[in-house]
Amino acid sequence: MALSPKGVQLLLEGGKALGLDLEAHLAAFSRLYDLLMEASRRTNLTALRTEEEVVVKHFLDSLTLLTLPLFQGPWRVLDLGTGAGFPGLPLKIVRPELEVTLLDATKKKVAFVAQAVETLGLKGAYPLWGRAEELAHMPKHREAYHRVVARAVAPLCALVELGLPFVALGGYMVAQKGPRVAEEVTPLPRALALLGGGLVTVHSLVLPVAQEERNLVVVPKEASTPAKYPRRPGVPEKNPLC
Repeated sequence: MALSPKGVQLLLEGGKALGLDLEAHLAAFSRLYDLLMEASRRTNLTALRTEEEVVVKHFLDSLTLLTLPLFQGPWRVLDLGTGAGFPGLPLKIVRPELEVTLLDATKKKVAFVAQAVETLGLKGAYPLWGRAEELAHMPKHREAYHRVVARAVAPLCALVELGLPFVALGGYMVAQKGPRVAEEVTPLPRALALLGGGLVTVHSLVLPVAQEERNLVVVPKEASTPAKYPRRPGVPEKNPLC
């Protein structure tokens, strides 16, 4: 079930609106769409079912990250809570020089991501199963990534505790959020002071085709995160640092 001509047109026009030429990546996105639809018939990978929804709200929404000048270079990127591979898989397709680790706590989703990585031949893409609260304490992952991205994972007050321990000094965490971002950003300074985060910037844009507001919340890593963070699984969301 490859992308239809309409789906291809949506992807190309949406990419152009984001400043991206996706012509060379059509085959990869078409194959990813095919894999996602096939897998979704067997298991609940995504709530999006129509071709337009997948193209716009998975593929193009993921690629809004590339409107920032933070993903040009051979950076190590962690996709925190990747789900069915978003935004990590589209990032890797369009920026093959990135080394992308795709982390999720749900085995069936990581299994799908692994299948997609193998089928698409994405070298330098690494599916990873586990809890962020546990993996962030392992030396191979702690402060080991230049960029950490997260899309539809958790409220910001919990998300910064989960994500910043993975970010190397001088690196950035980027959270993809919808229109109601101000109420999440306002209480962040207290948590960031505890976790080593710096001054937050918010980049607003409009998602092509859907014409929906999106906000990219950029958090720089300015100091090492104390060893006690993140706290044990479940605590960051139940008792956020904000």
